[in-house]
Amino acid sequence: MMRRTLLFTVGIAAIALAGCAREASEAESAAEAADSEAVEADNILLAEWTGPYGGVPAFDRMDLAALKPALETAMAMHLAEIDAIANNDEPASFANTIEALEASGDAIGRVFVYWGIWSSNLSTPAFREIQQEMAPKLADYRSKITQNAALFARIKAVREGGEYETLRPDQKRLVDLVYDGFARNGATLEGEAKERYAAINKRLAELHTTFANNVLHDEESYVTYITEDQLGGLPESFVKAAAAAAAERGREGEYAITNTRSSMDPFLTYSDERDLREKVWRTYYNRGDNGDEYDNNAVIAEILQLRDERVALLGYDNYAQWRLEDRMAKTPERALALMEAVWPAAVARVREEVAEMQALADAEGAGITIQPWDYRYYMEKVRQAKYDLDSDEVKQYLQLDRLREAMFFVAGELFNFDFAPAPEGSVPVFHPDVKVWEVTDRTSGEHVGLWYLDPFARPGKRSGAWATSYRSHETFRGKKTVLASNNSNFIKGAPGEPVLVSWDDAETFFHEFGHALHSLSSNVAYPTLNGGVRDYTEFQSQLLERWLATDEVIDRFLVHYETGEPMPDELVAKIKAAATFNQGFATTEYLASALVDMRFHMVDPTGIDPDAFERETLAELGMPDELVMRHRSPHFGHIFSGEGYSAGYYGYMWADVLTSDAAEAFAEAPGGFYDKEVASRLVEHLFAPRNAVDPAEAYRAFRGRDARIEALLRDRGFPVPGE
Repeated sequence: MMRRTLLFTVGIAAIALAGCAREASEAESAAEAADSEAVEADNILLAEWTGPYGGVPAFDRMDLAALKPALETAMAMHLAEIDAIANNDEPASFANTIEALEASGDAIGRVFVYWGIWSSNLSTPAFREIQQEMAPKLADYRSKITQNAALFARIKAVREGGEYETLRPDQKRLVDLVYDGFARNGATLEGEAKERYAAINKRLAELHTTFANNVLHDEESYVTYITEDQLGGLPESFVKAAAAAAAERGREGEYAITNTRSSMDPFLTYSDERDLREKVWRTYYNRGDNGDEYDNNAVIAEILQLRDERVALLGYDNYAQWRLEDRMAKTPERALALMEAVWPAAVARVREEVAEMQALADAEGAGITIQPWDYRYYMEKVRQAKYDLDSDEVKQYLQLDRLREAMFFVAGELFNFDFAPAPEGSVPVFHPDVKVWEVTDRTSGEHVGLWYLDPFARPGKRSGAWATSYRSHETFRGKKTVLASNNSNFIKGAPGEPVLVSWDDAETFFHEFGHALHSLSSNVAYPTLNGGVRDYTEFQSQLLERWLATDEVIDRFLVHYETGEPMPDELVAKIKAAATFNQGFATTEYLASALVDMRFHMVDPTGIDPDAFERETLAELGMPDELVMRHRSPHFGHIFSGEGYSAGYYGYMWADVLTSDAAEAFAEAPGGFYDKEVASRLVEHLFAPRNAVDPAEAYRAFRGRDARIEALLRDRGFPVPGE
């Protein structure tokens, strides 16, 4: 289960992701800053946040017409701040350079929070036009920072000066992260190489935006409508949600299968209509690959070419080598070694799963050969036959509201957090579906932060589930508390009806809440230290999934939506017995995406045909015909709508080695998954420090040793060598 984490932070950690360009002169920046003052006074997107809880975003007053002037003004303000730091007459020090950088960019940070809402939660054609126009301008702005020679000289002076050795460990790590962020993103380049680097980043910003908007177009435009006589096999809860989705689109009396995973997945699992299953499957997996103006194949080819050219300017052999240098894996070869160690066992399990499904289909006299659009359908039949476990029966005990309360319970037991609804109307929201809770320390009652939840799918909202932070923890200039948010795409039920979800969706809910807890637990002093190492940051969230299946959660919160009766012991036993069921499918579809991602970024992309490369790579790997990559390349937003996960999708599995190993630490403890001593070490070493400590060191502090791959294999029910 892969979930995307979307973080809009503006400090040096975010700036350093961009590239380079020529510097703005002091005069230019000063003039732009002066012009910005009038705009700042009236623009709600620029205004400092007011109200309770240390100030909150004015989501109820968002005005799209204010976005472009807000961005332009905020960029000018930030560049003026940067020039003041870079041209300071005093010798470079930690305070006047590194801390000054950490304190800069507040205005554009606020604007980016609103930008993120329009981009992910409330996208419209009007916003996408602004997004397409502003993407290259934002790239130029970031380049003026990362390629500011005077600024980088001061950063370098701090890192190489005598003061460095006197700093606290977290301050040293901050200096290292800032320095490496600039150096790895072109700050050392000069002349034509520097200009070309900036031009590449500008073009990549345009391409990433185009890719994302093309996918969103296909998700919104391709909806499959069915009629009452085509509902065979579909659960009542799904039928009601599909009817509501159709009515919302002006198709009263029909049923809408939207082009998102949350709609596609249950349809393919339950629908008896094989032709419709194939249609829905093809519609979903062809997003961005329909041979029209929204086709992403040419976009991918250009992105790969430009990424390769850009890292070559820095002296790297390929993009993956550059990308993994500052990750836990360190090299693409180490990441590949992990994936290739698991791949044979995953494919072998797929063969077993397909054989079971084919035997069942043959026994039914279906007269078919299992195809990708049959996998989920017959998988569910096998589940019922093998474990007497009906996924729809399980859903009757998985109410969204009760799952939320279960997450709050876990947060209280492990993190000592309490969640209480914010007083009605006290915190502005950007949509009526969004609810807000105040988070406090259970012992002291001290305010920790706010948690926003936007749970339901709607037009203009990107698919999937993700977490973000509107404000991160810091203390170096006064304490700032956390504003964390979780976002999902559950299908809203009919009015008055509870929202019932699958076990997989419940795990996803817990997963994303893990990201929120990671933010809320932070005790770091500096904003940049709230960032993360990508193949580590999924660990905390993947670990939180484990608490869904604990007896304490099941007994207290998984109750039947009609009777209120707890889940029967017999059903619980079936769920636990089937815990490793379908791991062949889940692991293989993920690994296929991760391996294709890595190989995309290790080859010479000159003249590459992405569609052919995907097919040939999967054939070389021996990809089973009965399933497809979890994210086919033309809609693989993790790696082509930005660079957060590019050559980094392997990170979910790297993190899952840590997850499986850490889960065994809880399982072995006297108090099990609620053991207070292990939970205390978890928060102290793996949640609160964020990126203030090297992840490998942090994990060793928690576990007393490095994580072991054998835990992952055991966890997935795969053979473990020597056991």
